[in-house]
Amino acid sequence: MRLTNYTDYSLRVLIFLALKKGGELSTTKEIAENYNISNNHLVKIIHQLGQLGYIETIRGRNGGIKLAKDSKKINIGEVVSKTEEDFHIIDCFQQCATSPSCKLTNALHEALQAFLEILNGYTLEDLVQNKEELNQLFSSSLEH
Repeated sequence: MRLTNYTDYSLRVLIFLALKKGGELSTTKEIAENYNISNNHLVKIIHQLGQLGYIETIRGRNGGIKLAKDSKKINIGEVVSKTEEDFHIIDCFQQCATSPSCKLTNALHEALQAFLEILNGYTLEDLVQNKEELNQLFSSSLEH
């Protein structure tokens, strides 16, 4: 199973925001610099995360973004399910000789369900239990 960069970046944005203290605002530029990710990619991701209700965007000169809900209430499996475009693991071509009796597609579907089930057992809070360690890895912009 391989997740798209879009989902990876979505999770990274949420982790970054979860490290902020007391609902402190962050900027797209700050996140892009800390992860060395294109700011243009993040704009689309942040927009969708806002539409999905995970983050809140505050406009204006002193604006920024922050989590819209407690990190304990953000389920990782749900985020992955909502940000991945397609969980199609294998392309079964039409001339495949085993198509009528193939068990591979069922096995892969079962594996995908197990993957998502495990992710459903984690919240964003679980991913940032080591906040001090993570904060040390980022620039001083997180520390106030």
